[in-house]
Amino acid sequence: MAAFDLSDECQTRNFFASHHVDAIIHFAAYKYVGESVEQPLRYYRNNFFTTLNLLTAMKEQNIRHFVFSSSCTVYGEPDHLPVTEETPIKPAICPYGNTKQVIEEILSDVANVDKNLNIIALRYFNPIGAHHSALIGERPNGVPQNLLPYITQTAMGIRPCLSVYGNDYHTPDGTCLRDYIHVVDLAKAHVAAIERMTNGKMSENYEVFNVGTGKPTSVLEIITSFERVTGKKVPYKIVGRRSGDIEKVWADTKKINNVMGWKAALTLDDMLLSAWKWEQTMQK
Repeated sequence: MAAFDLSDECQTRNFFASHHVDAIIHFAAYKYVGESVEQPLRYYRNNFFTTLNLLTAMKEQNIRHFVFSSSCTVYGEPDHLPVTEETPIKPAICPYGNTKQVIEEILSDVANVDKNLNIIALRYFNPIGAHHSALIGERPNGVPQNLLPYITQTAMGIRPCLSVYGNDYHTPDGTCLRDYIHVVDLAKAHVAAIERMTNGKMSENYEVFNVGTGKPTSVLEIITSFERVTGKKVPYKIVGRRSGDIEKVWADTKKINNVMGWKAALTLDDMLLSAWKWEQTMQK
């Protein structure tokens, strides 16, 4: 199957006109918080156009099922933790988070008009790790923007030192707190979402679910845990805060646990070891 650019409306409409599709899982977006602060127009153009083009093609081809890759960044800097799906949406801290907020609003509007359309937005927390086979994983272009690939590249000797952005947050060790989830568990959440909509189990035609573990972990805890499970030292230095970073956020996962029957099964150790095995495979 030939690749094409989802931000190109003509290519997108032509693809769906010539292929039978029952459901769409929409991952196509730029996703780096820091980069979005530096290049907001690039993020708005790509993330909005790909979504609008997909929704247009869906309407033309009568495709009824759509899973959207959303993000915990829609919550902004929350007042209360953990966040539930009912937690008020605050102003986004970065353009990336703003694209997710606006796209969720678009999806809600579209679903409200077309009751035959089924949409589930999955609000990811912080996906990390790789497939246990070490054949599928995260391969960033250039300098990694996410924490774990930078850790694995530093442990491998590709990067001289890891920068930890701020140690003066109001958290136990001063570094940001996040809810890290294994990418394999996240993938299974998408399968559960597709099954829910195609089996007619949705209570409304637009639903939102948090996808996380419900457990907060700091940046420094990630580093020390990685060193423990791999036996590799990670040189790091504390630098200033990075624009766009939220201080702390983690999920209340009761809704997806109870409604979809999905629950994160893999541990932080599983996440870190799988990422390290993947990095070693890439460097062979």
